[in-house]
Amino acid sequence: MFERPDSGDRALLVHVDIRQGGGAGGEGGVPRALVQLEADRAEFVELARSAGLEVSELVTASRLRPTARHFIGRGKIDELRQALAEHASDVVLFGQRLTPSQERNLERELGVRVLDRNSLILDIFAQRARTFEGKLQVELAQLSHLSTRLVRGWTHLERQKGGIGLRGPGETQLETDRRLLNERVRVLKRRLEKVRRQREQGRSQRGKSGVPTVALVGYTNAGKSTLFNRLTDGRVYAADQLFATLDPTLRRLALPGGGTAVLADTVGFIRDLPHELVDAFRSTLTETLEADLLLHVVDDADEERDRRREDVAEVLAGIGADSVPELVVFNKIDLSGHSARIERSERDEPRAVYVSAATAEGIDALLEAVADRLSGARTSGWLRIGPERGRLRARLFEERAVLEERVESDGSSLLHVDMDAVGFARLDREHRISDDIVLDRPPIAAAGQV
Repeated sequence: MFERPDSGDRALLVHVDIRQGGGAGGEGGVPRALVQLEADRAEFVELARSAGLEVSELVTASRLRPTARHFIGRGKIDELRQALAEHASDVVLFGQRLTPSQERNLERELGVRVLDRNSLILDIFAQRARTFEGKLQVELAQLSHLSTRLVRGWTHLERQKGGIGLRGPGETQLETDRRLLNERVRVLKRRLEKVRRQREQGRSQRGKSGVPTVALVGYTNAGKSTLFNRLTDGRVYAADQLFATLDPTLRRLALPGGGTAVLADTVGFIRDLPHELVDAFRSTLTETLEADLLLHVVDDADEERDRRREDVAEVLAGIGADSVPELVVFNKIDLSGHSARIERSERDEPRAVYVSAATAEGIDALLEAVADRLSGARTSGWLRIGPERGRLRARLFEERAVLEERVESDGSSLLHVDMDAVGFARLDREHRISDDIVLDRPPIAAAGQV
């Protein structure tokens, strides 16, 4: 019986194209589907190298649908055996997600460790986590991933057999492993909850002080950390590799005109980010959800930049941050050849800025655009607040947004408020003003529409 090795540093990569119909409309007559396929393969190779693996060969395949037992066909398995013997590789990585049974069946056939794309990303995160919170989150994600593979993880454990007197000791061992795993998950969740409360206290203090928060988001390797270092005095590790930085970092951002903000550098996103990671890093991603403005960093030199933007938008929608105001930052214009400039909307509001974090070209324009978006237009009008919404009323007075107050006969308060649009959007996310409160004359515009 095959036993899984403890390690493997020389990898044979397997990328399978599951054909779902071709696509026209690529550049230079090349079908769009083929362009995306080449980009996915290149990203897969870069993921493996980011994990510190030596890539021996990339084996490609194409199927209408994966097989239930091995994901690939028998002929491709024979090809992989030959490639393993030729290159002396000790691990096989698949660019798609495998089921636990598919992983195990492939390991029996090939005699080496087999991992899928999700396991590879989890391993990269485990290498890059530096803070206490980051390590807890990665371990929780790994255990969530392992829980689906525990039963078939070891061949030396006997399986339970039917009938009295025929129950093997291996089933007891599996139950013990499962119990220990569940206990560790509970411990990690308690510790992360404590860290989450500490983060909420910090965000609450920043909110009371009136200091806005700006969060950097974007596809991994778009240049977020380099831009973060350029905008602040931060010394975040930056390199030309996927997931170069993992842990969130907060720094003071000086804005034109003497204003200040808090700039947050968050984890990079990627296509089909494993659900285990999204769930585990939800507390970290709250920095994005609670931000007053998102700087969506896009690699302007990437041929797949539009598709990357869609991938990021999908993740943001998944965590509920798609309603946060966004300013697109097209980075790496030193490679794309575009000039530094600000694009404005029909309301003369900055919506995109072209910069180079490496050369500092366009950085001053970016700071001006951020200051413009944070100051923005003001929201003014009357709010009718019921007596049960005392906390919201107190927040409005804390923000010094109340110009006049009238108490109605039913105990409700009619408040004449005036505040900046960013502050109103923040209160709307915290107290759901647009959903729960009847707006009186003149009506106040909803957040994001001011």
